[in-house]
Amino acid sequence: MPRFHYFRDALFLTACVAYGINRCFIKPHSLPGFMMFHFNDLWLIPCALPPVLWLHRRLGLRAQDTPPQPLEIAGHLVFWSLLFEWIIPKLTHASGDPVDVAAYALGALGAGLWWNRQPVFAATPISLSASCHSSIPPSR
Repeated sequence: MPRFHYFRDALFLTACVAYGINRCFIKPHSLPGFMMFHFNDLWLIPCALPPVLWLHRRLGLRAQDTPPQPLEIAGHLVFWSLLFEWIIPKLTHASGDPVDVAAYALGALGAGLWWNRQPVFAATPISLSASCHSSIPPSR
């Protein structure tokens, strides 16, 4: 299993840049719609999960440095969805939005597929001695 690089993970870095560009440059100038309300929600799991898992690893709550596993992703998705769309709105004058939860879930699905993808060109050891000797007839 490949090692997960937490703060150096390519998806984490890409997600943080996309979030920042949208928040600082696009969102202030966009009309109400996807870019204003839901684009950044797609990046919740890719941006927030690697630092949280790094902290879990440092505290001994995570035993390995493997890419985030489906149960880790799903657990954090449920926790953050409840926190941001149900608990915080109950405590403030904000309102929960089920479309935000759908965006979190879509981002989590994409992140999970990315983090747990199989390499296209996996290194497969090839035994040259077995393949060469079997095709060459013995000499007399």
